[in-house]
Amino acid sequence: MNIRMGYVSTALSLWETSPSRTMTFKRYGQLTKEDRVRRLLEITKTNLDNTRRILYYNTAHEIQLYRLSSSIVPLATHPEVNWDFITPFKSEWKELGDWINNHQMRVSFHPNQFTLFTSSKPSITENSVKDMNYHYQMLEAMGVLSNARINIHVGGAYGDKDAATKRFYENIISLPKLIKQQMTLENDDKTYTTNETLAICQKEGIPLVFDYHHDQANLGKQLFHELLPAIFATWEQTGIPPKIHISSPKSEKAFRSHSDYVDLAFITPLLLALKEINQDVDFMIEAKAKDLAMLKLIEDISKIRGVKRISGGMVAWK
Repeated sequence: MNIRMGYVSTALSLWETSPSRTMTFKRYGQLTKEDRVRRLLEITKTNLDNTRRILYYNTAHEIQLYRLSSSIVPLATHPEVNWDFITPFKSEWKELGDWINNHQMRVSFHPNQFTLFTSSKPSITENSVKDMNYHYQMLEAMGVLSNARINIHVGGAYGDKDAATKRFYENIISLPKLIKQQMTLENDDKTYTTNETLAICQKEGIPLVFDYHHDQANLGKQLFHELLPAIFATWEQTGIPPKIHISSPKSEKAFRSHSDYVDLAFITPLLLALKEINQDVDFMIEAKAKDLAMLKLIEDISKIRGVKRISGGMVAWK
């Protein structure tokens, strides 16, 4: 069993490398027309340059799993801005994509919690489609669609989970087929359990990104290890390993909050369940310490009897 590991958005080991610099719409409105365009271009260029630096860092550390920042482009989906963020940076997008493809890197996006398909408000569904399209456009511009996914949660229950689930099926039709093919769904820590998310994924043919921490915070009708085979089956047609989100509680009181690093003891039941199935997986580390937490966890796991570190970002458990 092989486990690849990656992290989210920002490499804390690098100096001044945020790929998520932004500008508020209020500030945008205070600028002249010329300055608005200039600032949008400047900020996006900085974010693209920093993303490139992070990709170089990943390759130097043999890290093949990385979640791109959803905030690379400032005000990308704001209805009163609506600017072309692809054409001015064609060469930059292509450069990122070439690096990702040439180094066999798996990337993803994770839009915010407002991108959902369970709302009764048409405007929310319309905005969600627009946000999913924004992320799709970036993947398309990079040329990495075959090995990348856009991950979201099912959405809110709004006091009636059955009705909200029905709306998901109705609203997801609004999402273009090509974009839907790129999406995954994740179980969450308060509303949709692993069981419930899995049922939706099976019905819609969408891979499920299993979040172990969320599962432990929001237990369903079945224990996670009973569901793993069915979860992994949702990935069979993709040609890429199932992805699992890894984090651990900040404290017993703040159980849903992510800690800075990952507690090996907390995830050991998951590791043992994976070993029993002998399934290759990818771990996306969602700890606050980003790449530092990932590098520490891979060292911690490597100390388990039978586990061998085979690259900077991968272990094997025979």
